[in-house]
Amino acid sequence: MSHQRIPSHWTIQRSTPFFTKENVPSALLTHHNTAAEVFGQLCVMEGVVTYYGFADEHASEPEVKVVINAGNFATSPPQYWHRIELSDDAQFNINFWSDKDKSGQKMFHSKS
Repeated sequence: MSHQRIPSHWTIQRSTPFFTKENVPSALLTHHNTAAEVFGQLCVMEGVVTYYGFADEHASEPEVKVVINAGNFATSPPQYWHRIELSDDAQFNINFWSDKDKSGQKMFHSKS
């Protein structure tokens, strides 16, 4: 799961600013998924981000746990439910990849 290959012809459609514990959107800390035809690439610059993947939006126990240390990244496939946890010193951003122009479209969906 941590390195599902993003197709080589896909491009980055959008990138987030850097997030820390102080400014991370709450949706990322709860069940959410990437949109259809969108891969998420979570890039950790400092600290540790732990990624938990779930079989569906109702699952409470993760089927996947990936610990992403500073200098590394992990990918999340389209429409896969997941959430993250951050170490106190974590700093990361997310690149959203697609093979289609996604201007003005949501890159992820939260459970609630």
